[in-house]
Amino acid sequence: MAIDKVTSAAITDGTITSSDLASGTVQNQSAFKNIIINGNMSLAQRSTSVTGVTTTDGYYTCDRWYSQTDTGTWTISQSNNVPTGQGFYKSFKLDCTSAGTSNADEVGIRYLIEGQDVQHLKYGTSSADSLTLSFWIKTNKTGTYTVAFKNASSSQERIVSFEYTVSSADTWEKKTITLPGDTSQALENTNTSELEIYWYFSAAFGSGVTNTWQNYSSGYLSSGSLPGLGGSTDDNLFLTGVQLEVGTSASDFEFLPFDVNRERCLRYCQIIGKGSGNLHNLVMSGYNGTICYGSFHLEKKMRAVPSVSFPTTSKELYNNGSSRTISSLNTSTMSENSIAFNIGGSGWSAGQSLHFNSNDPANGFAKAEAEL
Repeated sequence: MAIDKVTSAAITDGTITSSDLASGTVQNQSAFKNIIINGNMSLAQRSTSVTGVTTTDGYYTCDRWYSQTDTGTWTISQSNNVPTGQGFYKSFKLDCTSAGTSNADEVGIRYLIEGQDVQHLKYGTSSADSLTLSFWIKTNKTGTYTVAFKNASSSQERIVSFEYTVSSADTWEKKTITLPGDTSQALENTNTSELEIYWYFSAAFGSGVTNTWQNYSSGYLSSGSLPGLGGSTDDNLFLTGVQLEVGTSASDFEFLPFDVNRERCLRYCQIIGKGSGNLHNLVMSGYNGTICYGSFHLEKKMRAVPSVSFPTTSKELYNNGSSRTISSLNTSTMSENSIAFNIGGSGWSAGQSLHFNSNDPANGFAKAEAEL
């Protein structure tokens, strides 16, 4: 239609109907409709692959994605194996490298959401929104798996869970699950975990799925009859394209620019000094002859005061052009915005300037985490 033909009559409510605006007709109608951060697994600040993971659950590779591997030994990685023609280029991979006992313990993935990011769902009211979860999954074992949603309110925890079926081995399949809004319990307006999603692929417990919101019981997390990953070195699982959105149907995945996705992940994890070169010339100041102090401003304000760890790799401290002894490295004062630390050692005097250098560009100088 020519511009001079677009009249007021052509854009009235009666002329432009809901079907004209249906998903697929107008792509990605609202910004940030996906409640999930890094659902396409494009960012992996900590590492792209970690081997030998056994019973230590945690965040290993893809940002925001927590793994639970309580049977078998696993390699957890960010993979290039993705569904063809869907726009994804990374996935989250679990690969069993030493067999445990199937369904003897839990193997799963979870995702946790801040309460202040889900207030618009109106939980605890008669207007509570339905949600639709969609995701792409690939595994060597067919069968019926479970996914559960937990309202983690401190007043009364609630849960709803569902089954879905993987029909073909080693084949990417898209799954869609719609859950009702929880009209009985609000999600608290906090920066802590309030809405949680649990995918289980092996479990030693389970009383069955609920399909409707119930007061929380861990038995509802699993059906109790899962195919059971972890009992064979053939076992593997890939996940990508995870989207959680308001409504009763799944729309096309919302692809955000990489820099936007990264900014959102920095709220929870930041690797300081990671890159193609060393972290040079971080200026320290001698407090006395055995301690010097320094600080750095975090790239983005974090969710909470982070925990900080330092990779156990080569580090150097210089004063007047000469290397100085490092005996300790510790944090001193931290906030959501900055970290102060101190180095113990010798070879300098009070008030002197020193220069700190980390020789580990792959892992950075420090890791700050404020995960849920």
